[in-house]
Amino acid sequence: QVRLVESGGGLVQAGGSLRLSCASSGIIFSISTMNWYRQAPGKQRELVAAITGGGSTNYARSVKDRFTISRDNAKNSVYLQMNSLKPEDTAVYYCNAVSSVPVVQYDYWGQGTQVTVSA
Repeated sequence: QVRLVESGGGLVQAGGSLRLSCASSGIIFSISTMNWYRQAPGKQRELVAAITGGGSTNYARSVKDRFTISRDNAKNSVYLQMNSLKPEDTAVYYCNAVSSVPVVQYDYWGQGTQVTVSA
């Protein structure tokens, strides 16, 4: 029932842009904090950006001023606009939904979408 489906990944030249989308179903989207994580080969998964139900955002230092996270509650979707991409941004990007309400516990993940940035 619960699904998080990422799309928008691909191959792009350094300096280019991509927009990732995550469509959700089966969750109470309005109480979910939505996150984008990424994981490169040989490295731990890292938090890239987060957005609360109220629209507060947070970014990893490495992507600040280049990436923008947003959400559309009417569409139960979250987005990641990635500009000025660098080869070190190459990774599998994952959409993540976590509850912001203590009495409702969940932590859901999408399957990931590959982003490859060529030099």
